[in-house]
Amino acid sequence: MKYLSFLVVFGFMILSCKEKIPNKQGNTVDVKSMEILDTVPEKEEVQEKSLRSLDGLADSTFVRLADFSDGFAYEMRYATDNNFLKAQVYDCAECYTRVKTVKALLAVNEEFRSKGVKIKFFDCYRPNDVQYKMWKIVPNPQYVANPVKGSIHNKGGAVDITLVTLSDEELDMGTDFDFFGKRAYHDNMDLPQEVLDNRKLLKETMEKHGFWSTRTEWWHYNLQGASKDPIANFKWDCDGL
Repeated sequence: MKYLSFLVVFGFMILSCKEKIPNKQGNTVDVKSMEILDTVPEKEEVQEKSLRSLDGLADSTFVRLADFSDGFAYEMRYATDNNFLKAQVYDCAECYTRVKTVKALLAVNEEFRSKGVKIKFFDCYRPNDVQYKMWKIVPNPQYVANPVKGSIHNKGGAVDITLVTLSDEELDMGTDFDFFGKRAYHDNMDLPQEVLDNRKLLKETMEKHGFWSTRTEWWHYNLQGASKDPIANFKWDCDGL
C-alpha cells in the first residue's frame, strides 16, 4: 500500500514538472500559459487576373490586348532604343489595337498555342504623333511610312510579331526584327530549312485568320480591310499602368 502511494505521488510530481520549464533567467514558466506555434501559416491566395470580355464592344474601339488574354508575349521595341531608329518613341510599352484586330489575334494565337508556340509582339497600334516622331528621325518612305498618309499601324490594323515557344524561347526567323535587307524577304529561299519552316508556319497561319504579309518584312502583318480605317491618334495613359 505504501508502495502504491509512493507511485501516485511520484507521478504527480513528474506531471507538475512538465508543466513548468526554466527560462534564460532561471525562472520557471508555466507551459500551459505559453502559446504554441506549431502550425505553418496558410499561404495567401494569389488573386488571378480577371480578363475582360469583348462582348458589346464596337470593332473600331481601341483596347489593350493584355486585358483580354494572357496568352501572348511582348517586347515592345519602340518603347526602348533597341530598334532601327536607335531611339525610344513610346512613353511606355503597351500593345493597343482595335477590337476587330484583337478578335483575329485571339483566334490565330489559339491555333498557334495548339502547336506549342504563341505570338510575341514587337509593335501594335501606333499613334500618328509617334509616326511623326519616327519620320523626323528617318524621313525615308522605304523604312518609315509618311505620317501624312499614315501606316496601317496608325489605323490599329497592323502588328509586328514573331513566334516563341510556350516557355518564351524565340523561334529562329533568320534575322532580327526591323532588319531591312533581302534576308528578311518572304521570297528569300536561301535560308536554313528551320528558318523557312518557322516563317511558313507564321505566314500561313496568320493568312488563314485574315492577315496579309509584307513581302520585305517577315514580321509585319496587316488585318484584311484595315487599310480603309481612318488614321488615329489615340494615346494610352502610362501613369495608370
